[in-house]
Amino acid sequence: MNSVLQHDLNNFENILEKTKKQGIDFLNNLGNIPTSNKKSIDHSRELNELGLGSLAALEEFNARLAPLMVASSGPRYWGFVTGGSTPASIVGDWLTSIYDQNTQAVKAQGGVSALIEFETINLLLQLLELPKSFLGGFVTGATMSNFTCLGVARQWFGIQFGKDFAKNGISENLNIFSATPHSSSIKALSMLGIGSQNYTAIKTIEGNREAIDIVDLKKNIKSLNGKPFILISSAATVNTADFDDFEAISKLKEKYDFWWHIDAAFGGFAAVSDKYKHLVKGWEGADSITIDCHKWLNVPYESAFYLIKEQHTALQIETFQNSNAPYLGNPLENFNYLNVLPENSRRLRALPVWFSLLAYGKEGFQDIVENSVSLALDFGNALSNEGNFKLLAPIHLNNVCFTLKGEDNQEKVSQFLTNLNDTGKVFMTPTVYQDIKGIRASFVNWRTNKEDVVAVVNLMNSVFSS
Repeated sequence: MNSVLQHDLNNFENILEKTKKQGIDFLNNLGNIPTSNKKSIDHSRELNELGLGSLAALEEFNARLAPLMVASSGPRYWGFVTGGSTPASIVGDWLTSIYDQNTQAVKAQGGVSALIEFETINLLLQLLELPKSFLGGFVTGATMSNFTCLGVARQWFGIQFGKDFAKNGISENLNIFSATPHSSSIKALSMLGIGSQNYTAIKTIEGNREAIDIVDLKKNIKSLNGKPFILISSAATVNTADFDDFEAISKLKEKYDFWWHIDAAFGGFAAVSDKYKHLVKGWEGADSITIDCHKWLNVPYESAFYLIKEQHTALQIETFQNSNAPYLGNPLENFNYLNVLPENSRRLRALPVWFSLLAYGKEGFQDIVENSVSLALDFGNALSNEGNFKLLAPIHLNNVCFTLKGEDNQEKVSQFLTNLNDTGKVFMTPTVYQDIKGIRASFVNWRTNKEDVVAVVNLMNSVFSS
């Protein structure tokens, strides 16, 4: 064994202890760590010949790289709908690295950690009150979840014409409808060879909404004269967290032949609250659903899952199977995730979620969701009462979309947000809503409280006046 590696092995406990202490210090001080910074490094560092060892590498990390880190898991990081790792999820994430499983098969000589993934999906279905007719698995984020679901939808569409798109390529123009799709769905269409522009934009409901206009959807469906199509709908749009009418779509599903996909990256968690579950009523009729865990479930990044109706499993295998790899076994005999997902190599992403669900239960996540929405409403009300800001849309759930008051201030929005984020005390993201420059704040972090909202509103007024 290499001498440096042998030394690390002999000193492993001390290495982990120092790392643990550093992690605890960071988390305990999270509220004081900047939410953004402008620091940089010379990234042309040359690789050393002999190796430093873990502790020396940790020292260099602290000197050069740690200053680049921001409080993206902190209470005032309100950009990108970013959650923060809970204690239980960190336990699960640490153990994921320690056990270092390649999670694939349910029955295999090489390991059966996929059973943990099966159980975790089952727990998530209970949390979201969805039927067991859905099967699911873990991917890196909403982009790959949308890619997986729409990949199977593409295969379904081809089958309607007797074509196998997975084997032979796309030979028909796909009919795709959506009103306010997330960019990750559009990206998935591009990666799937469908084309990022090859969808029909359905009108949105009048009255400052982002949800599908069902009347216009029906009009476009009728124009197809019975041809199949794919519908991409939203459980919480990215700007205003608006929801499509799933009950109305469910009724259309009874009458027309289409694949119904729901991007519920964060909005799906409305289902855990008695106050907000009406927003997803009827979503159980979908063919596929995308949900992120590193948002409202507050687990470490690179955690999302797909849900696809079990009746489509054969199509899913056709889309993703490793048919030319005999060493991987027959994809039709035993369930193996590498035959139903884009990735062949997969870490045990389910474990942080499993720990979180068992640690905090239904009530814990209901509290997180309802507290987040309450804080979003507090923030929105505070902005409405101020003279410097105005809401661009109603607050449907946990996103607040706003701008500077006064048309003459439109050109100042970007600079205001830059100045605000440069304080390092809060982080929000820019947006454009109905051709108006705006700012979006997302509330999903379990650490955020009322004091944070008050402090940020005061800071915003100070930055505006400066």
